[in-house]
Amino acid sequence: MKKLALAAVLAVAGLPAFAQDPALGLWKTQIDDGAYAYVDMYQCGQKVCGRITRTFNDTGEYQSPNIGKALVINMAPQGDGTYKGNVWRPSNDKIYIGKMEVSGNRIDLKGCVAGGLLCANQTWSRIQ
Repeated sequence: MKKLALAAVLAVAGLPAFAQDPALGLWKTQIDDGAYAYVDMYQCGQKVCGRITRTFNDTGEYQSPNIGKALVINMAPQGDGTYKGNVWRPSNDKIYIGKMEVSGNRIDLKGCVAGGLLCANQTWSRIQ
């Protein structure tokens, strides 16, 4: 029995660890309507979500009423660092069809309407 338990431990130890999703972490948004935010991207089930943790404008950090709100909503991994889900734009309080692509320390994020015909883009940079 001890040999079987030891063999099971060794077999599991030899398996490759699951890689962390490349979108997870803390990201700085691009300036939109004079302000930018830090967004914590986290695992939400099998998807990725992101909430605003800090906000900044030309005078420095400020306490926006949007802190804690979801900006990235249920982004489902599509493979090769691409995702599909929804994004919320605080300046007009609208939710858009979202797409994002993670490449190293950069996220290219799109929010689209009209079935993807009209899109706005942002590039975010990784903080950690």
